Amino acid sequence: MSVQAGIWNFDGRPVDCKLLATFSETLKQQGPDGESCFVNGSVALLYRPFHTTIESRLEKQPYRSPLSYVFTWDGRLDNRDELIIKLHNITDDLSDVAIVAAAFERWGTDCFQHLIGDWAVSIWKPLERELLFACDYMCIRHIFYYLKEDRISWSTDLTPLILLVGEKFHIDDDYIAGYFANDPGAHLTPYREIHQVPPGQFVRIRNGMAQVERFWRFKPKSCISYKSDAEYEEHFGQLFRESVRRRLRSDSPILAELSGGLDSSSIVCMADDIIAKEGTLTPHLDTLSYYDNTEPNGDDSIYFPKIEEKRGRVGFHIDASKLGLAPAPLEYSDFAPLPGHLGSGRQLEAERANVIRSGRYRAVLSGIGGDEFMGGVPNPSAQLADLIVRLRISTLAKQLIAWSLVKKRPWPHLLWQALSHLAPPVLAQYMIKQAKVEAWIAKGFAKRTRLAIRQLDVEEHFGLWLPTRRSYIGGVLMMANKLAKTTAQRLAPEEVRYPYLDQNLIQFLLSIPAIQLLRPGERRSLMRRALVGIVPEEILSRRTKQVGVRTPVVALGKNWETLQIVFRSPLSSSLGYVDQIKVAEALQAAQAGQSVHTVRLLRTVSLEIWLRDLASHHLIDPETAPPSTRSRGPYRRTRDHKRPVSFTPTQGMLE
Repeated sequence: MSVQAGIWNFDGRPVDCKLLATFSETLKQQGPDGESCFVNGSVALLYRPFHTTIESRLEKQPYRSPLSYVFTWDGRLDNRDELIIKLHNITDDLSDVAIVAAAFERWGTDCFQHLIGDWAVSIWKPLERELLFACDYMCIRHIFYYLKEDRISWSTDLTPLILLVGEKFHIDDDYIAGYFANDPGAHLTPYREIHQVPPGQFVRIRNGMAQVERFWRFKPKSCISYKSDAEYEEHFGQLFRESVRRRLRSDSPILAELSGGLDSSSIVCMADDIIAKEGTLTPHLDTLSYYDNTEPNGDDSIYFPKIEEKRGRVGFHIDASKLGLAPAPLEYSDFAPLPGHLGSGRQLEAERANVIRSGRYRAVLSGIGGDEFMGGVPNPSAQLADLIVRLRISTLAKQLIAWSLVKKRPWPHLLWQALSHLAPPVLAQYMIKQAKVEAWIAKGFAKRTRLAIRQLDVEEHFGLWLPTRRSYIGGVLMMANKLAKTTAQRLAPEEVRYPYLDQNLIQFLLSIPAIQLLRPGERRSLMRRALVGIVPEEILSRRTKQVGVRTPVVALGKNWETLQIVFRSPLSSSLGYVDQIKVAEALQAAQAGQSVHTVRLLRTVSLEIWLRDLASHHLIDPETAPPSTRSRGPYRRTRDHKRPVSFTPTQGMLE
């Protein structure tokens, strides 16, 4: 992932070149392949490349278009050939940024909807004195911006925007609530003063104001209906193959994460099949596997060797259980702009970085998205709710009996769960266990931020769409929120690629009947059927999957004395986020082996450590921090985005 950043002084003052140089130095680790700048008086655009393709090495950025627009582009353009045909006047420069520039000059901001891939772009229009930012539909690539009355500064990384301005920030309640619930909204950062370009949208900066408009919309009425399962399987196979192929475009070796589960195994097996039958798209493909036999269901070490045996090559292995043998300090060794890993998590990053450096890998294939979009979560509630809405009582009865046998739960219980999906969130928060707010969260904060509703998968502005459709788009939003908060690796740069998040593949999955993805006793039904002959039968039939919950708790136990000191006077309590006494009780319960919500407790600890780190850098002042109502700032009303305080991620997302 290449780096882009910039500064624009609205009052016409020349850009401080020393500040720009400091920005560049801060981002050097992420963009190690050089540096180039465009500076014109009060405007400066910075670009630091991290090359992963042959085409990227031919790019000259910041790029000047024939109409004198200036572009910085961080991305992988997957539909290059299609766009080249449409833009038939392109002959000389066929780099991704040149194609994007030609598309922008032809179609203006409408061009963004034609760009398929993982990307983020900044565009300076000097004659119009206008600046544009845009990101892909899933926010896989990022742009953060800090808009003030007299200037705007932006970057693909939060760190320079926070550390180099010499100012203190206010923590955003909306972000913290999202952090406790699932993941904060993609447009949010922990700092009220700094925003992120939302997924599938572009930001226009003009006259010191920002307006946000959407260019990608999910089409809930789109429907793909075939006569047979075989037709769905064939279509899926074609799209999945294309998705993996797109992500094999690299002029350096590729590293694929391989857990032995169906998601990662399918990517590796499909990649091997493509390379064998269609030629080399990358010098070679290696695998990286993590395992922890001390975890419940810690049997990954049984399954990923089966893929290695099939491909005739042993990959890299990291035993995660050994990383927690020595107590790792809870404090951050480097500045962290977002709440992050604790203990062994940072040790794991170090081990991963060693592997990446040793093989000179630049691109990494990840299986993220498989669980969420391929029917990996065996919850039939939305499907059953569809049958209720459509009054298909006979089919509903059959499905309830079938799922009751599979889930080993009474069918009335399953029916109640399905009915809860039909209730508005204001009622569902009292019906669904998932919405229960943990006892250690401050009650006033939970009520003010509607935390219980946030913990539901689907928010209340989805209208009258079928429950499965609401669940689908909710999944897209949650994934975008998660990806928006991924941070670049500090120890070794890498470009993570997600085959299951391919835009064409996702649109297909959102348009087919839910029964194709999940059937009673058949998780990932379509995937398992379509990949017969590609993936070994032992993997296709695997029913268990390792979930790492023990190691983080062990890490907390080894730092027990530190935790006791930290939570005697927690900043998160003084800021009104947690109840000091009850969070201490929750930690005591976890230490004693009692049942607690492990993920949310770990997030609470991580939040506290992160807040203390911010305070140590004098970036927040907890003694004088005002109540957190997000500053409206210099924003203009638009069709899709009124202002940050009222922004909702799905606003304008549905056609």
